[in-house]
Amino acid sequence: MAVTTEPLLWSDQLANEIVRLRAPEPSDLELLYAWENNPSTWKVSNTIAPVSRYILQQFIDNASKDLFEVRQLRLIIETIKEHKPVGTIELYDFDPFHLRAGVGILIGDTSERRKGYAENALRVLIAYAFDILCLHQVYCNIALSNQISLKLFTKVGFSVIGIRKEWNRNADGWEDEYFLQLINQKQIH
Repeated sequence: MAVTTEPLLWSDQLANEIVRLRAPEPSDLELLYAWENNPSTWKVSNTIAPVSRYILQQFIDNASKDLFEVRQLRLIIETIKEHKPVGTIELYDFDPFHLRAGVGILIGDTSERRKGYAENALRVLIAYAFDILCLHQVYCNIALSNQISLKLFTKVGFSVIGIRKEWNRNADGWEDEYFLQLINQKQIH
């Protein structure tokens, strides 16, 4: 068997045997519209208002802009087997000086949750953030009531480093929020 010396494509570096992370396409507009405007996910994403198709179309049109310019990278999580979009994952609040970014993830269709897509997408994004972007750390914020997300992020290596008291307001009052970090241990200091 011959060994290939061709460099990996960008898309090959954002995949494993379960999921592939890819840029949003115009064909994703209606799916993104449905996911972003689902009030059941607003609590975990700190969203309080619907998003228009126009805004989402602008987002898709600008998806090719550089992370250093827009300070955000949102990707579609797609299954390898069926090539089916199941969610989004993003780096946000990218700080090029301190080499850190926040991480957010959403499996949009509830029937696609608990199938390992979120964990696999998170592992692929972390590898990309550390090995390609050379980030020093990634972080996330998780409401205390969101034990499923807490379990997901700690499973892939994030550590709870603090709790922000009464950080988020919701219909029931104020809720504390975990702050988690994952530091790139492979990076030379």
